[in-house]
Amino acid sequence: MVVFAGQGDARRSMALLWRNGEPGEVRPGPKPGLSVDAIVDAAIAVADGEGMAALSMRRVGERLGRTGMSLYTYVPSKGELVDLMYDRALAELPRDHDVSKGWRPAVASWAEQTLAFYLRHPWVLQVSQARPVLGPNEFAVLESLVAILRGTGAGPRGVRGMVALLFDFVRGAATTVAESRLAPSATGVSDEEWWQARSHLLEEVAPGFAARYPMVSWVESADDEPGEAGSYTEHRVSETFSTGLALLLDGIEAAVTAG
Repeated sequence: MVVFAGQGDARRSMALLWRNGEPGEVRPGPKPGLSVDAIVDAAIAVADGEGMAALSMRRVGERLGRTGMSLYTYVPSKGELVDLMYDRALAELPRDHDVSKGWRPAVASWAEQTLAFYLRHPWVLQVSQARPVLGPNEFAVLESLVAILRGTGAGPRGVRGMVALLFDFVRGAATTVAESRLAPSATGVSDEEWWQARSHLLEEVAPGFAARYPMVSWVESADDEPGEAGSYTEHRVSETFSTGLALLLDGIEAAVTAG
């Protein structure tokens, strides 16, 4: 499922993201038992444990021991809640990267940390990038990557292209791994069972496959190193992630060198 950010009231969403006039902060009488942060943390826990499809104001309220209706005083709707969740989760990503050894190791470290972040919170991948959240942590993540890439010597247009390319690459790899982890429970068939059944059938229904698709057969002839854990797909992504990232960085370096 794809979730689009910014579906709530624009002014209220932006005020909550940037904590400008947060409801409940200044009130006469007893201190309220809820806060925006508590609600967002509970919502993230629901999405981490049960997936984005399980997210609702009622479910978050249950986790907090409250009714769903009691949350609306703090967060007007699920639309604003998704924006807040997304931006809050991004706060986990480091802001400072060691560039003492150059931009390449720093970008590689950023990519690995970002991939791990997406796999800790796979629901984040379902928040479409077509409409950004425009929250403080989203900008902070962007700021940190741009700071690394300025070390390439490229201008704003070049760095902007690098940023888009790197985010798309990491998100793509993370999406494939996240989906491979979800597939067994969603289908009742493990990754290994699925591949084994179909690879044997392919030999049966497509005799002469290697002669018909010689280039595919050639590229698939590379030996896969056995992994300690995870699915076949996950191992392949891990291998191609390292190779692909190195190629991307080679391309950036060559482009910068060529001016």
